[in-house]
Amino acid sequence: MSKEMSEANSEVNSDKMSESALNALKIAFTYMPKSIEVTKYEYGDSYQKILDHIETVREILLINDVDPEEVYGEVNPESTPNSSY
Repeated sequence: MSKEMSEANSEVNSDKMSESALNALKIAFTYMPKSIEVTKYEYGDSYQKILDHIETVREILLINDVDPEEVYGEVNPESTPNSSY
């Protein structure tokens, strides 16, 4: 394994979270605004910072093998409509 690949794997593994911390992040993520809802009109000059925060949380979820689009249904299964597939 190359040095670069080893460093990349080490960096990703260092971002892996414990199950309880990951669950807490999932819960917090469900209360965050969706990126499409964050506008300069609604959030003022800090809108870009908020978008950056949302993206950071999404990246950490992905690193931990969690699909951000599925988090709400996982955290709130009783509020999620059943799939019609």
